[in-house]
Amino acid sequence: MSGVVYPPESVYNLIPKEVIHIQPPPRHISKYRPTVILERKLTKDAKRTMGPAKVEAPCPERYLKKHSKEPNLAKETVCSKDVDQIPTVKKPSISSKTDQPLMGFHTKRDFLKTPVTTMPMKPEPTRVDTRNGDKQPLENSGLVPKYIKKKQYGEVPEYLQQRTTNERRAKEEYLNFMKEQRERKAMKHLSDQERRDTLEGLKRSWDKLHHEYQSLSFVTDNLSKKAHKDQLEDELRQMEADINRFERFRTIYIPKDN
Repeated sequence: MSGVVYPPESVYNLIPKEVIHIQPPPRHISKYRPTVILERKLTKDAKRTMGPAKVEAPCPERYLKKHSKEPNLAKETVCSKDVDQIPTVKKPSISSKTDQPLMGFHTKRDFLKTPVTTMPMKPEPTRVDTRNGDKQPLENSGLVPKYIKKKQYGEVPEYLQQRTTNERRAKEEYLNFMKEQRERKAMKHLSDQERRDTLEGLKRSWDKLHHEYQSLSFVTDNLSKKAHKDQLEDELRQMEADINRFERFRTIYIPKDN
């Protein structure tokens, strides 16, 4: 009766129900819990501060001395120019004003007789682009019109000429191909003699078919006779249309034989 559910207005709902206490299963505890707690305590405060936790304390005897952190510069050496050197060869004495100068002495190049033909070196043209005097070569600045002085300036490049030639050749080949196709598919004009001969041949064929049609029996009692009669009628009808067309039009065009 405990599992039965009564409506809300039932009398059985007034009977106090027994409270059933459900005992939960025991909580699962891992067997490795003590080991994990121990490892956590050992590594919890290992590196809380900057650097290693244990630092070797400095020795009192190795204290910081004065000028110990200054760089050690090389000692100044005496320049050889400042030392008075004893010349090994004695220089000639200065000539006095009473001495006669040497006559007939010529150097490797007599500047008095040989004219100077070398031109002075021209300064390189530069471009100053800042107020502080910063400069750069004028040729690389883009202000020198050096491209218009080329020999090939204004000429069409070779690859463009080759491309134009190829396009012109391809266009000519296409036009020639289309012309051949039109000529191949063109209609042939029949002369009056050919038209009359064709008309007479059609009439002879019509007479032959008409004679064959007249020779048929009046009774078509099977399918083969009926089909043969229908075929002859279609051929006669088509031939009459062709004869009428040839008699009506004087100018006849037919396709050429490929």
